[in-house]
Amino acid sequence: MNHKSRIMNLKKKQVTRFVLSLFFVLFSLFSQAQVTSSIDSTSIKIGEQITYKIEVEADSTDLVIFPEGQTFMPLEMIESYKIDTTKQDAKFQLIKKYGLTQFDSGAYTIPPQKILIGDKTLLTDSLQVTVNSIQVDTTKQGMYDIKPLIAVEKPASNWWKTALIVLGILAVVAFLLYWFIWRKKPLTEDEKIAMLPPYDKAKAALKQLDESSFLQNAELKEYYSELTFIIRRYLDEKVYDRALESTTDELITRLNLLKEGNQIDISKDDIQKLESILRRADLVKFAKSAPDVALAELDRQTIDQEIDHVKEALPEPSEEEKLLDEKYKEEQERKQKRKKVVVTVAVCMFLAIAAFIGFGVKYGFTYVKDTIIGHESKELLEGHWVTSDYGVPPITISTPKVLKRTEIPMPEEAQQNAKTIGFNYGTMLDMFSITVVTSVFEQSQQAPQSQGQKQQQAPEIDLSMVAENVIKGMEQQGMSDIFVKQDKFTTPNGAEGLKTHGTMSVPILQTENYKTANYTILLFTSQNVLQQIIITWPENDSYADEMVERIINSVELQPEKPETEE
Repeated sequence: MNHKSRIMNLKKKQVTRFVLSLFFVLFSLFSQAQVTSSIDSTSIKIGEQITYKIEVEADSTDLVIFPEGQTFMPLEMIESYKIDTTKQDAKFQLIKKYGLTQFDSGAYTIPPQKILIGDKTLLTDSLQVTVNSIQVDTTKQGMYDIKPLIAVEKPASNWWKTALIVLGILAVVAFLLYWFIWRKKPLTEDEKIAMLPPYDKAKAALKQLDESSFLQNAELKEYYSELTFIIRRYLDEKVYDRALESTTDELITRLNLLKEGNQIDISKDDIQKLESILRRADLVKFAKSAPDVALAELDRQTIDQEIDHVKEALPEPSEEEKLLDEKYKEEQERKQKRKKVVVTVAVCMFLAIAAFIGFGVKYGFTYVKDTIIGHESKELLEGHWVTSDYGVPPITISTPKVLKRTEIPMPEEAQQNAKTIGFNYGTMLDMFSITVVTSVFEQSQQAPQSQGQKQQQAPEIDLSMVAENVIKGMEQQGMSDIFVKQDKFTTPNGAEGLKTHGTMSVPILQTENYKTANYTILLFTSQNVLQQIIITWPENDSYADEMVERIINSVELQPEKPETEE
């Protein structure tokens, strides 16, 4: 009995474990996140909007990521609505809506959409939509000729704001230069006296001394210092050019020599009076002598008289001396003007160098240099870019200039089986060039194999072979040393293609030299359509590198329109 009871207990435990395991499996299945999708209408008119709705039920701890971008092709997403969230027990119900449309009639399938929930990826169901054309009664609607092309003006730029700022800075600098350097400043009293002739200067200095308060304050040392400086400066300018630096004995000796040599007609009495005053002044300045104020005033009068006597004793300047004085004044004016010009140029150069260094530190010295001197790639990069569609089916691309339609040379057999449209800017020899080519190949006509099948698809295009032919064409144009790399490429809207890129040597016209350039070839194929984008640009050109990156990131392809059954 004991053995049988143990067997029964063991079986009960196994059954219990199985039931619990089954319960947990079922619980986990039912607790998984659920995703459903729906549209508010399965039939719309051209350009009409439908609402595509995705509902997700997930745990509150799960991270849910909905699709974004043009993932609903061939329908176009025109609006993405905010997520609507509601809580139910321990779960969240998320509702995401999209506005979709299509501008061509036909039957379309919205592909399954990927929903990321935590570390799991779930797919929605595909949905069918019919886009109906709009019937137009041509008997009531008037017919009109095609309107001619209209030139589109470029949008206004903000260059005038930059010009105003530059002009404002230049005006401020010019005003400061004028105010501190070129402006005729009002002269001080001392400057006005210094510009007078020697005699008038001495008289004005004596008058200024009379208006001082030296005698009232018994400042005899300062008074005699100024008084003797006046007479010494006058003698220095008119009689002896070392009178200011000479001692009293040296000056009096020189005056006596000039008198004896008949170079100056001054009396002995005048020389003695000057000697007496100069020696008295030396005693006041160096021996702290203190004469009476009355004697100081008398000495002042004596100096005044001696200035007159010296002026009378001096011979009248000749015409030659007057001419020399005039030339001296003109030379002084020229020196002063030259000095102002040198200071102005130095200040302008300092400001220019400081501005260059400042902008160089902030934006880079190469960028500042290219802005001042000019750089073709930089001007294209910072110019007005154009986003447009080229070819049928269209290639959407942004370029610094509008691409112009051009004839693409094709082999004769290719011309019979394909319709090719090309657009370009520049040439490979110009280093920077953009070429966009769309080729639509005719499909082979065969008898229908089943009801509803009208024609057979053209053979699949080998993009690697196309890239090889493009490289051969580049070699025929003179390019050499072509280095080739190939990678898969996907546009922002999900179109997949082949990217062929590398470097090559481009011949310089009328020389035997070569320059190194980069190239990129983007190839896409869909059914009987081949689309090519070829870009070349100079090597070691940061502006061109940035341009090409911007161009490639802007490429979008419109998918092949699905055929509708009649």
